[in-house]
This record gives sequence, C-alpha cells and structure tokens, in this order.
Amino acid sequence: MSGTAVTTGAGPARTTAVGRMGALARAELTLLGRTKATLAAAVFVPLIMPFTLRSTVDQMDLKGTGLTVGSILLPSSIGFALLFAVYSSLVSVYAARREELVLKRLRTGEPRDAEILLGAALPSVTIGLAQCLILTAAYAVMLDIGTPQAPHLVLLGVLLGFLTWPALAAVTASFSKSIEGAQVAAMPLTLVSLVGSGTFIPLEVLPDRVASFCELLPLTPVITLIRGGWTGHLSAHDTLGAVGTAVVWAAIAVFAVRRWFRWEPRR
Repeated sequence: MSGTAVTTGAGPARTTAVGRMGALARAELTLLGRTKATLAAAVFVPLIMPFTLRSTVDQMDLKGTGLTVGSILLPSSIGFALLFAVYSSLVSVYAARREELVLKRLRTGEPRDAEILLGAALPSVTIGLAQCLILTAAYAVMLDIGTPQAPHLVLLGVLLGFLTWPALAAVTASFSKSIEGAQVAAMPLTLVSLVGSGTFIPLEVLPDRVASFCELLPLTPVITLIRGGWTGHLSAHDTLGAVGTAVVWAAIAVFAVRRWFRWEPRR
C-alpha cells in the first residue's frame, strides 16, 4: 500500500457565498410563484405599460429635441422594469419575509446579511433583466430603433439601475409596518419617478427649472444614460452629471440599508 492518507468521517460541508445566494434565490423564486399578485405585477405591468404609452408619445412635439418614439419608449420601458419588476416587488418581498420571521431565521445560519438581501433580490432582478431584453428586441422589430450609438453608456445606465433600486426597495421595506403597507410605502417614490424621471415625459420637453429638479431623482440618471447612449446626443458634462447622481443615490441607498434595515417584525 502507498503512504497516501485516507480520511475517514465527513466534516461539515462548506458552502460558498455564491452557493448560499443561489439557494436563497431558488427558495425565493418558489415563494414568489405562490404570491400571484406580486408575480403578476412584476411580470406583466412593465411589459404592458410601454404599449399604453405609445399613443401619448405619438402626440408629442419632438421637433428640435433629437428624440424619436423609439428613443423615448425604450428607456421608459427599462424604467418601468426597474420600478415594478424590481423595486415594487422587492419592497413586498422584503417586508413579507421580515414579518414571517424568515430573515431573522436566516441570520442565525451561514448566510451573511448582504447574501440574504442579494439572494432574495435575484429572482426579481432576473425578471427585470429579461423584460429589458424582450422589450429591446420588440422595439428593434416594431420601431426599427437600430443599435445604440454609445453602448457603454447604455450598459452603465442599466448596471447602475439594477444596483440602486434593489437597495432602495430594502430601505423602503424598512419603513413599512406590515406586508399590506409595503405597497403603500412604495407608491410615493414610484409615482414621483414615473412623472419626473423622463419615463412618461422626456426632460427635454419640460421647462428648464423643472427639468433641473427632476435630474436629481434616482431614476433620472438611468433613463438619461440609456437614452443618451442610444441616440448619441449626450455630452460629456451631462454624462458625468448623470453618473455622479446615480452613484450618489447608490451610496445613499446602501448606507441606509446598513443603518436602518429591520430584520425583525415592526411592533
């Protein structure tokens, strides 16, 4: 026999962060499938809303703005995916898992806090990304939007959006007192973002003072980068401003989660 040592008895299995988040994501996807209302809102609302917006965009006077119907609808569609598939659904998910004591139990195991939150967010983020791809393909066929003039800006806008809005959902869920109140807590930011971030009404057609204020909203830099990247009409100054605003919102959201996120039911 050779001198190779044979180990008998199995020690505790070691898991990785990726494996733990994957397991949490699979479990969350199962739970999400059982919540029909949340799943329907996450899947169907972002796919339907852009087509209801088409008639409004067709009536806009876009002369001198450098915009087309496609360059308005595509970024707006990605904004809808962030607001409904990611933000609104995750507010409900985080609030529900907190009130059901799921988050509290998970913290007693191997997963770290960030892994728990990221694992819970993965299904909603995946749904949102899938919707972005589906809608982009649909617009390419229906509206002949062509290819982005600055694809790196489009990718940067999408990345910043999918980093910021799950964190904002966790912050919002922290201030909701119940599962039922989660959607009420999500409504103010959702409505403000729909009206003022360039989704329904492009900032280019708004008065300058109003547009300057709207540029500071958390969804605006995402829409600006995607729209500017697609049309190629975004200056270096505006690009830096949009990136800076998005990074600031991401930092604020992450800090707020670390500071105020509640892991146990509110009493």
